[in-house]
Amino acid sequence: MSAVTAGRRTRSQLSFRQKLSNFDYKFSPYLYVAPFFVLFALLGAFPIIYTVNVSLYDWNLLKGQGDFVGLENYATTLQDPFFWNAFGNTISIFLLSAVPQLVMATIIAAVLDQAIRASTFWRMSVLLPYIAAPVAVAVIFTQIFNQFGGPITGLTEFFGLDPIRWGYDSFPAHIAIATMVNWRWTGYNALILLAAMQAIPRDMYESAALDGAGRIRRFWSITIPMIRPTMIFVIITATIGGLQIFTEPKLFDSSSNGGSNRQFQTIVLYLYEMAFPRRDFGRAAATAWILFLIIVLVGLINYAISRTIASQDITRVRTPKRAALTANGVRR
Repeated sequence: MSAVTAGRRTRSQLSFRQKLSNFDYKFSPYLYVAPFFVLFALLGAFPIIYTVNVSLYDWNLLKGQGDFVGLENYATTLQDPFFWNAFGNTISIFLLSAVPQLVMATIIAAVLDQAIRASTFWRMSVLLPYIAAPVAVAVIFTQIFNQFGGPITGLTEFFGLDPIRWGYDSFPAHIAIATMVNWRWTGYNALILLAAMQAIPRDMYESAALDGAGRIRRFWSITIPMIRPTMIFVIITATIGGLQIFTEPKLFDSSSNGGSNRQFQTIVLYLYEMAFPRRDFGRAAATAWILFLIIVLVGLINYAISRTIASQDITRVRTPKRAALTANGVRR
């Protein structure tokens, strides 16, 4: 009896240990990621959802919740010419920053992907602008684009050109702000694209080179199609960041909310003006949701365009692949 009892206990103990192991295997990953989702629910999801409630009321910063107004805050915002001025400024700065930024990031990543000396040093160097504090960046570029004594003003005077009113004219101000954004974020995106380029098999380049393809041809036919997922990710993140731009235009002229004549006021600066100087939290919340819908719409458009371009380019990579198979003796 004692031997039988001991065997039953052993089997029961093994069964319990197996159950515990299965429980740990199935549920421990959820416990590991749970703190992030709990914090996101408290600090991210709840405020986002709560702004829907705020946008439906006449909500004052000091007085609190007022009367229920429904969609009136949305209608008032969409009828405000200052909102559409901010919308136009945001799109202009976004295009002046996102497009050159992605082009330069791709070129820098392609150069860093080559066999160059001190490659680690150069790869770390392109990230230095991203590490710099935004306030320091704004101070430096504000002095560079100073229309009274900045270095660019000195160059224009040297060549006998008319001075550029960087802080007062809309388009020059957009260029100055976009330059700050490009200087800070180009290296960051370049490293992301570089990581995708280094994941491309090197034998594809070698096979294409043996087939007579030059560097530019290999770049367009192999590199661009192969980094399509990463390119889409960078485009979408650049879209989100570009349409939410706040720090650079705010620091470019900290005494105003987008210039003396709102010449570079963005949607987020317009939202900030509604929320704090005017204390109208209802319209600020409505503006935030309108901006959210704009970001989703532009993001979907960018995704569709980039996916279409990439799907057209992906067919070009088939020839180098066939060449690689032929070079390896798989197909004769």
